[in-house]
Parts: sequence; C-alpha cells; structure tokens
Amino acid sequence: MTKLVSRSAVTSFVVLGVLSAAAPAGDLSKYRGFQFGTGLATVAKQAGTNPSDVKAIHSRPALIQELEWRPQSLGASSQTESAQQVVFSFYDGQLFGIAVNYDRYETEGLTTNDLVEAISATYGPATLPAAPAKAVPGSYGDQEEVLATWQDPLHRFDLIRSPYGRGFKLAGVLKALEIEAQSANAEAARLDLNEAPQREAERLAKDSGTEQARLDKARLVNKSKFRP
Repeated sequence: MTKLVSRSAVTSFVVLGVLSAAAPAGDLSKYRGFQFGTGLATVAKQAGTNPSDVKAIHSRPALIQELEWRPQSLGASSQTESAQQVVFSFYDGQLFGIAVNYDRYETEGLTTNDLVEAISATYGPATLPAAPAKAVPGSYGDQEEVLATWQDPLHRFDLIRSPYGRGFKLAGVLKALEIEAQSANAEAARLDLNEAPQREAERLAKDSGTEQARLDKARLVNKSKFRP
C-alpha cells in the first residue's frame, strides 16, 4: 500500500534529512557534521562504520575510495530517517564528495519546492536552473536532473532527481578535490584501456596454466588405474 505523506513526514524530512544543529545556515563545508577534507578514519568513526568496508574505485594515479553509510532513525519511533544511503567519496584519503540518496517513501509526495525549502534552511538560498533542468551523468550513465544548487567558492551541493522520476539525491563536493578526482578517474580509465590487452593475455595464460595443472593431476590419478 502506498504510504501517505503527512505533515509530520515533511517535518521529519526537514529535521532529519538535512538539518544539523551544529551547522549554521549557509555553511556548505559539511553535511550533518561530516566535514569536507576530513580523513577516512575520522569519517568512518563518525558514521560508526568500519574503515575496512571502504571500496577502492581506483588506485592510480590517485587513490579514489568510497564508504557507504546507512543512517538510522533518531529519537522517538515517530521520527523517521529520510536519508536511505550516504556515500562518502575520498581522494587520497580526504573526503571530497557526499552523495545522499533519499528514501523514496519518506519523500513521496514532496515537491521540488518542499525539498529546496528544507535544504535551504541549512545551506541558504538556492540557485534554480532555467527550464529544462540541467542534466548530469548519473552513476550508471543515465542522465539526472539538477533541480537546485547551493554553492560558495569552495563547495557545492546539488539537489538531483533520478532519471526514473521518483528518487532524489543531494550531492555535495569539495570543488578543488572534485577536479583532482575527475582528472584521476579519467587517467585511470585511460590506463585501464591501454593495459587491457596485456591483462587479458595474462588472464588467459593463468587460466591455461591452471587447466593444465588440473589435467596433469588427473592424469596421475587415472593413468595407474586405467584398464583398456
């Protein structure tokens, strides 16, 4: 059954989805107390996650890593958690990107204006794109819509709607490290492409060697017991 959005759900989104009591309005340097530029170990401790759960995206020319956090509901049981998943991105161990994926049911019925109003309570006035909304590449190559932007010279947050129309995401970056990470990702892709033939040759050689070793072992077992 479709969940109905009540006034309390909207209030919950405002309080739990984006507001941080420790962060003054207009402070784009953090999300819920997670400060851009912070080290991986510190972020993992804040989130209550294990640093060993970090996922390496690329190891050269720079180390790009991601750490997933799934916030839990706070306080009374009537309060719900709007953020379903938060992905922290690190460049050489420093936090440069935060992607907040909101629960579709907890944001169901909310308009773009509702979300912009709530987020603006923390990050100040938003810049709204001229229609149609600006499209940006998504995680899987799909085009996502940027609905609103909050930025200062060092940081930027974008409210994004998924290409499927129902999901919303808040994506924040430390601009300087974002540029470095984009450059590193592009170079990593180039290196991977150039080295692909050699890696494939090595894989085939390894598979061939493994298969030959298996056959040699089977031969030793079967030769002595074979009867024509």
